[in-house]
Amino acid sequence: LLLLFFTEYAEFLHCKGRKFTDFDEVRQEIEVETDRITGVNKGISSIPINLRIYSPHVLSLTLIDLPGITKVPVGDQPPDIEQQIRDMIMQFISRENCLILAVTPANTDLANSDALKLAKEVDPQGLRTIGVITKLDLMDEGTDAREILENKLLPLRRGYIGVVNRSQKDIDGKKDIKAALLAERKFFLSHPAYRHMADRMGTPYLQKVLNQQLTNHIRDTLPAFRSKLQSQLLSIEHEVEVYKNFRPEDPTRKTKALLQMVQQFSVDFEKRIEGSGDQVDTLELSGGAKINRIFHERFPFELVKMEFNEKELRREISYAIKNIHGIRQVLPCLFTPDMAFEAIVKKQIVKLKGPCLKSVDLVMQELINTVKKCTKKLATYPRLCEETERIVASYIREREEKTKDQV
Repeated sequence: LLLLFFTEYAEFLHCKGRKFTDFDEVRQEIEVETDRITGVNKGISSIPINLRIYSPHVLSLTLIDLPGITKVPVGDQPPDIEQQIRDMIMQFISRENCLILAVTPANTDLANSDALKLAKEVDPQGLRTIGVITKLDLMDEGTDAREILENKLLPLRRGYIGVVNRSQKDIDGKKDIKAALLAERKFFLSHPAYRHMADRMGTPYLQKVLNQQLTNHIRDTLPAFRSKLQSQLLSIEHEVEVYKNFRPEDPTRKTKALLQMVQQFSVDFEKRIEGSGDQVDTLELSGGAKINRIFHERFPFELVKMEFNEKELRREISYAIKNIHGIRQVLPCLFTPDMAFEAIVKKQIVKLKGPCLKSVDLVMQELINTVKKCTKKLATYPRLCEETERIVASYIREREEKTKDQV
């Protein structure tokens, strides 16, 4: 036990029981597991690799290393790689019980930082965001990040901390962590822009701050978290009590289950039409959005396509006015007589019947497609799925006929 306490080692969740004492092997295992999950050509996956490190020289911290935003897909990455990574990041940083470590290189414009932009979306007040500025040693000669680190430029409630990591050359040259930390410390103590704040810079200080702030954040969020868990526990205990006397063949339970599924179908259908569903289709328009497009784009387009002969219309108006006067003299007037106006308008409105009927067909078809998508959740019960789809589709077609009759 004493040997384990003083020995640094790591464990992976996917390799239970195996202790890694060589951290080069840890790096290799991460690469192997990444390739196993995502392939060997730069694919991505939201499945996390869980790694726990035990050491008497580190503080207690739980970190989630999220990928940086990729703008252009490479290798086997999908065309929407940027959106996929963004969604993955938002999935984690949106949680109120999570602190956000926004890492930005010092040799880029802070105003264009993807990390700070995403953090601001979910934490507009900056209550959960800690800024980390890297690559301070790579800034152009004569420039520095003093204003940023002093929290004067784009200030954050929790401020910024600067670090200097190993370069790729250092990693390839097997420069160890202790030597890297000494070099980092020397950099801050010797740099004229940072020496006055050297005690508040560097990786060891970042570890200390993260440990303190994470502990405080857990203490602040724990009461609400505990209350939520107790509420869920009471709900589960109530369900357990209900199912203690559960009889699968009980007709009342079958009826209740059937009603719940039908109600859920109704809710899903309504959400797809209103656009408030849990899943958003990014590939094509569907549901209410497509119906909206039919009304506001397709129908006007059909109207514009209609042929209109102004000369012919003027002749029809003239004939209509003369015909309602008969043998009487047609006197000049400011307004078209009512009978002539009504006859001409009715004839023009009839021309709208074609585009209207076409729009009705398109709307009804989209409603039926929406019904089919909603019944997918009932696929476990094929007959219920089939009957639900048949009944709702029959009702929609009935309404379609009534609508066409009105047209």
